Amino acid sequence: MILSPSMLSSDFANLQSELAALKQAGLTWVHLDVMDGMFVPNITFGPPIIKAMRARSDLFFDCHLMIREPGRYIRDFADAGADLICVHAEACDHLERVCAQIAETGAKPAVALNPHTPLDVLRYLIPQLSMVLIMSVNPGFGGQKFIPFCMDKVRELKGMITAAGSGTLIQVDGGVTLDNARELVEAGADVLVSGSAFFGHPPYDVRHRAFQDACK
Repeated sequence: MILSPSMLSSDFANLQSELAALKQAGLTWVHLDVMDGMFVPNITFGPPIIKAMRARSDLFFDCHLMIREPGRYIRDFADAGADLICVHAEACDHLERVCAQIAETGAKPAVALNPHTPLDVLRYLIPQLSMVLIMSVNPGFGGQKFIPFCMDKVRELKGMITAAGSGTLIQVDGGVTLDNARELVEAGADVLVSGSAFFGHPPYDVRHRAFQDACK
């Protein structure tokens, strides 16, 4: 299990020290939530902030674009230092084209699905994706509760990936806690995103071990 803490819940006034603390605590990934105030009802940060963070950290930047028409900005996020770029299926008129754009930059392509979006939209795309993100809350704000039916969605997606013979990772974001982490991993999740349930419980090394232990 890879834990990817969401910087949405970090101390924005001290991003450099937060990144250093995550590295020291043994984390390897960090989740960057980009929101445009249109696709979701919130605004966070964009390529300039990610570029500044990249200059201070070698963590794997898991960049989640909750923005409309993300194809317009793929090169900007790749140049800023995103290692993986995840776009929402609901935000793309030509999803395969956008995924190909991501791969062309050298970043890993990923697709996110909102809770209500069926998995069928990915049936033919799975082999070219590095990861699929199952949103287990409606995106836009941290601290929401996990939507129960998303557990079955993870299981179904795992079956699709296995049937396709693909190594595509499954990420789950939204309401992930110590209480449901093990069940999510057993259902097929490879990467868990945790915001307030991680950053709200320092020290980070202890919290990281708690998530690891919960998944054993």
